[in-house]
Amino acid sequence: MTRFRTHSGYPLGRRSAAEQGVTLIELVIVIVVVGVLAAIAIPSYRQYVLRTHRTEAKTALLNLAAAQEKFYLQNNTYATDDLLETAPPAGLGLSATTENGWYTIVIADGADVDGFSATATAAGGQASDTRCATFTINQAGAKTATNTDCW
Repeated sequence: MTRFRTHSGYPLGRRSAAEQGVTLIELVIVIVVVGVLAAIAIPSYRQYVLRTHRTEAKTALLNLAAAQEKFYLQNNTYATDDLLETAPPAGLGLSATTENGWYTIVIADGADVDGFSATATAAGGQASDTRCATFTINQAGAKTATNTDCW
């Protein structure tokens, strides 16, 4: 059986030290594999980041509910939205946005002696999170959200 040889004298499929390197086909295969991995990983990572930012809204609402109860004990009424950022004891002393600004916090109209309802709405980069765009809590501790599995 005759072996085919290249012009360098080595059998086909084997390269000399001077001929070793990356062929264009090998490079294209590597680029395709990296592209497929990136196409899978980037959206998955984005969803993970959106889920972790939701914790900020939940924490802010739970802090607001605790501040509302403290305010109620001192004033025999719940604070309204205009008292959200007012310093205690005249208000709640809380920010209208969450710590990193991913959500805005609003106390719904109608906060009075009987109760309150506060909502955190996604803002900025978090606004693309349409699955869990809003979180709500009231004086009874009832928690609702855009979807039932968000809390």
